[in-house]
Amino acid sequence: MRRRNFIALLGVAAASWPRAAHAQPVRMREIAIWMGRPNDAEGQRHAAAFREALQTVGWTVGRNIRTDYRWVTGDIDRTRMAKEIVEQQPDVIVVETTVGVEALARESRTIPMIFVNVSDPIGSGFVANLAHPGGNITGFMSNEPTLGGKWPELLKEIAPAVAQVGFLFNPDTAPYAEPFLHHAQSAARLLGMEVAAARVRNDAEIEQAIAGIGNNPDGGLIVLPETTTNARFEVIIAAAARHRVPAIYAFRYQAVAGGLISYGVDIADLFRGAAAYVDRILRGEKPFDLPVQAPTRFRLVVNLKTAKALGLTLPTATLLRADEVIE
Repeated sequence: MRRRNFIALLGVAAASWPRAAHAQPVRMREIAIWMGRPNDAEGQRHAAAFREALQTVGWTVGRNIRTDYRWVTGDIDRTRMAKEIVEQQPDVIVVETTVGVEALARESRTIPMIFVNVSDPIGSGFVANLAHPGGNITGFMSNEPTLGGKWPELLKEIAPAVAQVGFLFNPDTAPYAEPFLHHAQSAARLLGMEVAAARVRNDAEIEQAIAGIGNNPDGGLIVLPETTTNARFEVIIAAAARHRVPAIYAFRYQAVAGGLISYGVDIADLFRGAAAYVDRILRGEKPFDLPVQAPTRFRLVVNLKTAKALGLTLPTATLLRADEVIE
């Protein structure tokens, strides 16, 4: 009887083990996300891409992760926001834009960080090299400086009269601008064009710069993707339309909003990649073992409505090559 009772009790205990293990609380992992733009429709699209990619690899908000999104506005104190994020000691930080990484890198050299939408991580001092980052930071580049040479070519293709081009950026938020400008100038010379820096810091300077470009009948505009121009894209597009300046941008949402043409990466794709790196870090890998990823796909989007307003007829070859044509 004693033996039978012992076996019965052992069976009951064994049956309860899976339930007990299943009932143990799951340790929540903390992810801080520095979004390099205001909380608008495009920002929400990026956040949704990141969230959905995390779910695909087994991380769900409220079940095994908590997320803290910080949205950048024009007057934000980046140093203070970086300190607040680091003080929370998240398991990993995802950070968009060069200025965001700079602010966070000053506050921590230990918390794993994954960047998106950064153009020159080596020149900015974030990583030692692309294959072996060498510290607590790795991530996904948005545009390489050689892309600067493609923008004058596309602008000339769709607006052949353009010869004097302004290269618009804020030097305070785009410390990586000069290599892009150099490539743009080199490509432009081969096309009989001149590209000159148009450095701006606020809406008034944006208006003044674009108005000056518009005074030239052969004026054109290249808008460098960076924190200021990304946040003020509506101001730039409106000024370009008002002064009848053909302009090329980097992102699809700018063409959708009325920009003439855009050519660059889809930032949502970079956030999907960042989710894969978050997964690997949360499962034990280290940032210095994860190579920095360069962009591999660029999207060409043209806005026919804007072209017609500027009196431009887009070449058939351009329309056929475009990933999207907005009518």
